[in-house]
Amino acid sequence: MSAPATPAMHSPEAGAAFTRLLEDLDFTHVVMLPDSTIGCWEPALMQSDRLDVVRVCREGQAWGIAAGLYLGGAVSLVLIQCTGLFESGDALRNVLYDYRLPLYAAIGYRSYLSQATLPGDTCLQFTEPVLQAWRLDYRLIVSPAQFPEIGEHVRKCRAEGRPGVALIAEGRA
Repeated sequence: MSAPATPAMHSPEAGAAFTRLLEDLDFTHVVMLPDSTIGCWEPALMQSDRLDVVRVCREGQAWGIAAGLYLGGAVSLVLIQCTGLFESGDALRNVLYDYRLPLYAAIGYRSYLSQATLPGDTCLQFTEPVLQAWRLDYRLIVSPAQFPEIGEHVRKCRAEGRPGVALIAEGRA
């Protein structure tokens, strides 16, 4: 008998698995601006009895809201796309480095799996160098089968009191 196929990253099944992971990691809030892949996960996140979803209008807001939740005792995850990472640099800098808050983020890596929809998308040129410039420890996740790696990384970042990122590959491959 063959093993069940791993769901596609943009599937509702991946969203359900991601939600279970966040619950197992004791996150209390997901501060998000949905995109193409992450948007498919929103129904599963919204159905969770253990996670409160906070939607923002701009990605820069996500960092400040997650920081406020953290300072109030919550365990929040910032869930945005890489283009929002580019937009939110100053807020990220304030929260992670000036205030030294060890927040964790899951960032959608637009077009990583396929550039068919957006040929020549420059996100592939800039996303990882931007994370490296901000000195953010990250794990590249290209399949839901790698979600346990997110759990290991979150636990490591928490134990060391530092921020981290799960870079979630997007694009239909």
